[in-house]
Formats: sequence, structure tokens, C-alpha cells
Amino acid sequence: MAIDESAFFTERAETRQGRYTCPKCRRTNDYSIRWVRRSKKDRPPPGADEHDRAKFAKLRDYLLRLDEDVTCKACGKKFEIPSQHSLMFVDQLVGLPNEEDLEREISLASGDTEPAPEKKPALPARFTRKPSGWK
Repeated sequence: MAIDESAFFTERAETRQGRYTCPKCRRTNDYSIRWVRRSKKDRPPPGADEHDRAKFAKLRDYLLRLDEDVTCKACGKKFEIPSQHSLMFVDQLVGLPNEEDLEREISLASGDTEPAPEKKPALPARFTRKPSGWK
């Protein structure tokens, strides 16, 4: 008798940030996406036969996305999240660089120097004078 998959995993709800582009207004924003983390238990459940034990040995921890669509923060249109990332294995996430490190590494490899932060123009004198009080 085959044992149900839920007997092999413990489930925990989780929220992760995702960056998506709205197909209507073409703006990119970060959205909070709900996931379920299914972690493999430390031992197979009682009553498991040899087939279930072999299956348990091959299992890995994974994340399963619960949200199918999000609402654009700019235009308010609801759009579907691309489905190629609805299931992600946890061991594939470990060790991945974050987006800022990746951009910095690409700019260093291409020979570009880090852009200097833009300086704001100086305020006119009428805004920087000390107030003389009420007249």
C-alpha cells in the first residue's frame, strides 16, 4: 500500500519577495508571494514498505507557490505570475547571489566603474537664509 506524500513532509507557510513586470504598464515591482515549504522528515513514516523507503530516499525539500496572480502596484491591473517558477527545490536556492551582487559583478567584469551618485542641485539663497522672524 502506497503512503500519501504528506506523510513524508512537514509543511510550513512562507512569504518571499518576487520581482515581476506588469504586462500592461511594463513597470517592474517587488511583490510578496505566498509559498509552502515542504521539508523532508528525518525518517520514513511507520508502516512504510520497501517501495516507500526507496521513494523517501530520493525526496528533496521544495517550495510550492500558492499565489497565481498579483495586482500591479502602479496601474492596479491583475496579472498572472509566470508559471516556470511555481515549484523550486530548496537546494537550488542555497548559494545563489542576490540581485545587487550580481549586477555589481557584471559591471566589474565589463569594465564599467560604479556610477557616482547624482548630486542634487544647490538650493537657491532664498531657501537657505536664516529666517528673520515675523514682520
